[in-house]
Amino acid sequence: MGNSLKAILAFVPSNKCQKYLVEDLEEMPVDKMVDLSGRQMRWLPVHICSFRELVKLYLSDNNLNNLPPELEQLQNLQILALDFNNFKALPLVVCTLKQLCILYLGNNKLCSLPLELRLLQNLKTLWIESNCLQSLPEVVCELSLLKTLHAGSNALRSLPPQLQCLQELRTIWLSGNLLSEFPPVLLDMPFLEVIDVDRNSIRFFPNLAHLPGLKLVIYDHNPCRNAPKVAKGVRRVGRWSEETPEPRKRSGAVIEITLDEKPLLPPAAKTEPE
Repeated sequence: MGNSLKAILAFVPSNKCQKYLVEDLEEMPVDKMVDLSGRQMRWLPVHICSFRELVKLYLSDNNLNNLPPELEQLQNLQILALDFNNFKALPLVVCTLKQLCILYLGNNKLCSLPLELRLLQNLKTLWIESNCLQSLPEVVCELSLLKTLHAGSNALRSLPPQLQCLQELRTIWLSGNLLSEFPPVLLDMPFLEVIDVDRNSIRFFPNLAHLPGLKLVIYDHNPCRNAPKVAKGVRRVGRWSEETPEPRKRSGAVIEITLDEKPLLPPAAKTEPE
């Protein structure tokens, strides 16, 4: 189907046209995954919600700004990708999907998250990068199993102290925000393994050597006067990072970062729950 025809049909809400956009997907695939990314959809065809055993649903890169209430039927869903759409608010029906482990909400127009998000107590990975968040919604601090939080490219100036309640959190990405100081709450989170505060406005970094779990700290592109002190073996990416206790290997201008657990940088492809 040509892209121009898809673009025209995307404006027509009839079931026939919307089914054409999803290429007559009438039965749930054997792998329990539906990928409708990049279909220029403005509505999610309701019949998709009848696939009650569905585990993975990818709706990235469309023109969605709402979801049908029938989505609540997908109680086995573990991965939901809503990134690169036009959501100004997270549809509350998403918060009824209590088996969700991974939720992608990046590159939308979200200014907040609903309190109902606390119902997703199985959530381990949350991507909310490239939205319009001026503060990290405190409801995120109630997701007790959260391991990875990607909140880069927003307008965050600080982090709530309640974040330290997330004792399962291992990776936090905060690049491209408006942080003028290193978030104090991160100093009380010894279980963190990766901290990314690249591309902020931090002028001074505190000592991070007391964080026993830390493996990587990325602090490049800040107007800092010092590099953060870290324990032996911790990798740093930023100014003066060559002064680490354990120098990185170099190959030309390329710095090689080798760690036991990969990937530590945000993966290009979407990951699945453990």
